[in-house]
Order: sequence, then structure tokens, then C-alpha cells
Amino acid sequence: MANSYQLRDDVSWTKGRHQLKIGGDWLLYKKVQDWFQNTEGGYNFNGFYTGNDFADYLLGYANSYNENAVKSSGHWNNVSVGLYVQDNFRVNNRLTLNLGLRWDGIPHTYEANNVMSNFYPNLYNPANAAILNPGDQSISPTSPGLGTSPNPILAGLPLYLNGVGVCGESGLPAGCVNGAWKNFGPRLGFAYDLTGSGKTVIRGGYAIMYERVQGNDVYNMAGNVPFAAGVSFPNVLLSNPGTSVVTGNTVSASTPVSSIVGMNQNEYAAPRSTQFSLGIQHSIGKSVLSVSYVGSQNRHQNYYTETNLVPEDLLPGMVASSALAQTYNANVPYLGYNSVKMALNEANGDYNSVQFSFRGSTLKNDLTYQVGYTYSHTNDSFNSSGSDGDLYPVSNPYEGWKYDYGPSAFDIRNNFFANFVYQVPLLKNSGNKLLKTTLGGWEVSGIVTAITGAPLNIGVTGQNVCSVVPNCANRPDITGPLNNPHTVNEWFDTAAFTMPTATSVGTLWGDTPRNYVRGPGRQNWNISFFKNFMFNEERGTNLQFRAEFFNIWNHPQWQGDTLNGGISTNLGASNFGAVTNAYDPREIQLALKFTF
Repeated sequence: MANSYQLRDDVSWTKGRHQLKIGGDWLLYKKVQDWFQNTEGGYNFNGFYTGNDFADYLLGYANSYNENAVKSSGHWNNVSVGLYVQDNFRVNNRLTLNLGLRWDGIPHTYEANNVMSNFYPNLYNPANAAILNPGDQSISPTSPGLGTSPNPILAGLPLYLNGVGVCGESGLPAGCVNGAWKNFGPRLGFAYDLTGSGKTVIRGGYAIMYERVQGNDVYNMAGNVPFAAGVSFPNVLLSNPGTSVVTGNTVSASTPVSSIVGMNQNEYAAPRSTQFSLGIQHSIGKSVLSVSYVGSQNRHQNYYTETNLVPEDLLPGMVASSALAQTYNANVPYLGYNSVKMALNEANGDYNSVQFSFRGSTLKNDLTYQVGYTYSHTNDSFNSSGSDGDLYPVSNPYEGWKYDYGPSAFDIRNNFFANFVYQVPLLKNSGNKLLKTTLGGWEVSGIVTAITGAPLNIGVTGQNVCSVVPNCANRPDITGPLNNPHTVNEWFDTAAFTMPTATSVGTLWGDTPRNYVRGPGRQNWNISFFKNFMFNEERGTNLQFRAEFFNIWNHPQWQGDTLNGGISTNLGASNFGAVTNAYDPREIQLALKFTF
């Protein structure tokens, strides 16, 4: 449930060549959101034992088991404040300037009842580091740093709280991070009549805009101690998550080593997008030709990174030996936690494009059309297989977001489209009503699109460094140039990729760039035919027949991109490189519509 309350006022004043507008707003957004908690438990199989995740499942060997003790809801509020001034200044009959400035105050979302906690490295006291039991590495009941929960459901349960602070208490920010207040965004633009005839206009614009991370970063923190608790057992049996695969013994019931999801208090500036454009439009008869450059630079973009990392030189041994992997929790800097996954707003992105369009109609208005083409390139560092690029951990937490920097999942380099509506003139205005009704009145419309392929991110499955390090992802090594066959069974050259060799620190993560391969492009034609039978023009009585064809030529159109899948992209999978999905074949839709 969500409610929004807003106060806003705007004042406009026109004087001479100036159109001045000043305003401000205050917005309170309140949401009751269930915690993202799984109280039913869940297993993870990643090929740690056999090199194949499904084989591990068949054997009943789980890499980990997780279960939360509490599922409740929180009351999250955020306040946004804004002020702006804008002047549209008509310098003369040929030049208009748009001059503006906006300020946004964006304090972070907070939990209204202070039922939210965060991990603060400066609050972690090494003197209170957890004492781990040998063998299962649970936390000893005699360990320092233990505390209790204010949640009555967890009353009396010892929880490890070293480094954990309750947001809004003891001088900590209510929203867990420092508020984003210094957000000034200019709004600049111009339009210039190049010849004074009104047929050729040059336009440009520049603006800086800010936003807030919309909610999920705080919702992800709802499972943190001391308000919630859970267990995370490594290497357990599917038949009994309380039994260790390695030792065959019962997993200790002592305080488990837990995981924390948090936000970096000092690295949480408001995400910023700088947008700019420059273009020219020229009138040709009843049509307009437009050529523009459009771009943006994005800064302070959100991402997660694992921060509770063992020394990197220990990883090769842990990847090679399951026994050494069991010592991971004993070698992290924040003893007592398996994972401390922190959100930051520090990644970059960019977009650059050249856009062409031609739109208008013929002199008799029987044909209206629009044709467009965009060449673009966009980069970011969102290691995501879903549509929401932020709120995902970086692949290599030792290197950071730059390991993932590359083409965006929606980086379509070439994008062409055309659409039209054509009123067939044959017998359209015939004086013979019979001929006009039976043979005239046809319309044809269509939408044509042609795009090049979207990026595909190549990953790995089976035993690798991310079988040991939490919240990470890996890519293979690339051993040579790609000779892509572009067949259904092998869309890209699968022989060019090999598993990273976990023999030294520099070879744990693969060197294949993110989104390195391109998926199939797409060409699609949708055509519609309309026939209007006019019975009475004065009353508008009309019967319309419609025949609509989607993918009219019935071309096979393979689906494949990072966001939606469609091609197997994990090295180690049995169908690696194969096309697994396609867009719809030709569809025909017939309809009659009677208007009276």
C-alpha cells in the first residue's frame, strides 16, 4: 500500500520578451512494504561438487541453504523538496533562449518506526570480533559482540551485532546514509531560425537531472539483525539442511554466521544524469527532415558490492579445495558475518546517438508517413539479467564496477523504423455510389522495424571463484577471435571461450568483457488492410472490414539478448550457444466494425 501527499505552487509572469515561471513542491511518499524474506527456506546448487549444478541437485548436495525466521512489513517514507526558476526569453524573431535552474533536496528513504539497521564499518570493533566454533564455524555462545533483538518473536535469541547500527538512533541518519541536498540542475536550451523564413531551425538543450533510488535498497535491508534473523548453512544435504555434506554431522545450532545488506553512508550521492542534444529541422514541402545528436552522461549510479572479502591470495586454494573453502568465514575482515553486501551510488554510464527522421504527407494527404533511423552506443556497468539494472552486485568485488563496464543490455547500435497510412485513391471519390461503396475506400497501413542484435553476456556454470565468494558472478576467458556461425545450434563461436583457471589471483575471473557477443537482429513487418463500406455519409453509417497481419512475411526471428534470454550463454551448459526461443510467427487478425 502506498500514499503520496504533495504541496505545490507555480507562478507565471509574462513581461515583454520574457516568460518567467517560478515554483516549488514538497512531496511525502509513504509505503507499507512486506519484507523480502523467505521463511520457507531455499537451497542453492552451483556445481560445487560435480561441476554441474543439476548434477549436484540429483545427488542432493546443496552449496547452501538459507531460511529467514521473520517476515513482517515496514513503513517507509521519503520526502522530496524542489525549487525552480525558468525564463523563456525571446531575444528576437529568430532566437529564443530557455534559461532555468532547479534545486532538488533528496534525503534518503527512512523507516517511520526506526525498524531498519545498517552496517557501519566504523562501528565494527575488532576487539569484539566473533569467536567461531571449529568445524562448522558457527559463533560461540561465549563470543563478544552478541546482543538481543527488540522483536518479541526473537526474544532471548543471541544475535551477533558488532558493526550494526539502528538507523535514526545514536546519531545515525534516519535514512541510514547522508542525505543528498546539494543537487543543482541547470536547464538551458535554444531555438534559432537559421534563415528567418521558418523553414530551417537549429535547436539545442542541456540539463542536469537527479533522482532517488526507488525503495528496493531499503526493502533489501529488512532482513538485517537485530529486527530479523536467519540461517545460512553451507554445504548441506537436500534431504536434511541440518546435515553437513562434508562431515555428515548435524550442523551446529549455535548462533549462525549471518549476512548483512547495507548502504555505504558516505558514498550515496543522488544519481545524476546530464543530458544534451543538438539538432536541425528543415521543412520540405509538407514534410520535415530532422537530424540530431542526442546524448547523456550518468553518474552516481547505484550498485551493490561484497565488502567482507578474504585476502585475494587465499582464493585459488579455496576454489581448488572444498576443505579450504570451509574456512572462508574465518578469514574475512568482519568476523561473524559471511557477507556484508553494501550499496553505493558511484558507477558511470553514457549514451550517444545520431538520430534521423523524415515525416509528413503527400500534397493530397492520401499518404502520411514517418521514417527514422538511429545509430547509438550506450555503456553502463549493470551486471543484471533483469530489466532493473541497478540493485545488482558487481561481478568482481575485488575490482569493482569497472570490471563490468561495457555495452548496456539495451545497446542496439542500428535501429530503423517506418510507418505509413495510405488511403488508396482508386474510386475513393467516384460519383458512382455503387462502385465507391464496393470497390473504393481502401486503406493500407504498416509498421516496419529493423534492428541489429542486442548484447549477450557470456557467463560460466560449475566450480569457479563465485562458488566461494558470495554475491559475485564470473565470465570465461576468451582464447581467440570469434568466428560466429550464427546458426540455431551455435549462434556464436563457443570454442573461443574457456573456463578461468583458478591457479593464481589474476586468473580467477575471466577476461571476456561484459556483453561481448551480439544476439540476432530483427526485421519485422506489420501490415493492415481496411475497407470502409459507407452506407450513409450524413449519418456516418459505416461498416469497416479490417485484415491485420503481424510478421506478414513469416520470417523466423530468433530471440536473444541479456535482458530476456533466448540464447544459452553460460559456458558449461549442455546447450551453450544454442538459440532457445523465437518471436511469434505470422499472426492474422480479421475484424468487422459497424458504426452508426
